[in-house]
Amino acid sequence: MVEDEPTILAAVVTRLRAEDFLVETAVDGPSAVATASATAPDLVVLDVMLPGFDGLEVCRRIQAERSIPVLMLTARSDETDMLIGLGVGADDYLTKPFSMRELVARVRVLLRRMERAGDAGEVQTLSVGGYRLDLQERRVHHDEREIHLTRIEFDLLAFLASRPRTAITRDTLLEYVWGWTSGVESRTVDSHVKALRRKLGPNLIRTVHGVGYALETPR
Repeated sequence: MVEDEPTILAAVVTRLRAEDFLVETAVDGPSAVATASATAPDLVVLDVMLPGFDGLEVCRRIQAERSIPVLMLTARSDETDMLIGLGVGADDYLTKPFSMRELVARVRVLLRRMERAGDAGEVQTLSVGGYRLDLQERRVHHDEREIHLTRIEFDLLAFLASRPRTAITRDTLLEYVWGWTSGVESRTVDSHVKALRRKLGPNLIRTVHGVGYALETPR
């Protein structure tokens, strides 16, 4: 748990420990990177605004060392901030103020997703619109060029690619990609689609107005 506000830090740590999580803490950017390197956590809850250097730089540095699920906390709801965070490897966002119950639920969802990813079976590939997805190695190639995607970007693309030209609702994507089943409203689907479009081009994923998204493939 990385947070420089003592009241928030104490409240979150107390709740997470009450839920039987082992929690390490850091209060600035440099100590966050050092603690993540020393303890190899299963997940990082990371505030964006930190002394030393900010949470975006923390996320960038820890993801460069080892892939770790990151739930970012921010007092800002600007979509540009969200896209930057997703681009450096954040998996999900919570905007302050947030409920402790929602924070714990999102932590559990991210950990379950990692467990499912670790249980991947035999090698499988999907080919869509000139892109090749290796579902076991979790790599995406266009011709000979590899496209770097974050964990959730890959899962979102793979889910859409497994159902080409099918309009899929945001609620369905939240349920099957993020693990949400409670109808929680979130802009995170739209933010991740925008991030994918920046990496894969604007035409691969089509917005189905009033419904959600569909992946376009040549007929």
